[in-house]
Amino acid sequence: MSFLSSTPHLHITTWVIALVLFFIAALASKKLTGVHMALRVMYILIIISGGALFLEWRDKIPESGMNYDMKVLFGILVIGFMEMVLVRKGKGKSVNLFWILFAVALLVTLYLGLSMGIGMNF
Repeated sequence: MSFLSSTPHLHITTWVIALVLFFIAALASKKLTGVHMALRVMYILIIISGGALFLEWRDKIPESGMNYDMKVLFGILVIGFMEMVLVRKGKGKSVNLFWILFAVALLVTLYLGLSMGIGMNF
């Protein structure tokens, strides 16, 4: 299963596709059940590929330490806020707070993920 953790390409591809599907579903004028179900499949793939990367790289780069743990936490929060936006939108409830929480969690996750050892140096 080294294809999951040798490079972050699979993980990055899954979350980019998930973000595209999320914005399609969130900004659509009607409820897109098929897109929402495809997004849920992407959540599973994100967690599997991210978990493999976490297990492979966490102890190999000592200066990152708890940053990987924080990235996992914020990554799960991003997925949760994406789901909350779509479910509350489908029910006709207010989603403004969850959009803000989603944006903050996404920015923190992107920064942590891209600034660590297997990402880019800012």
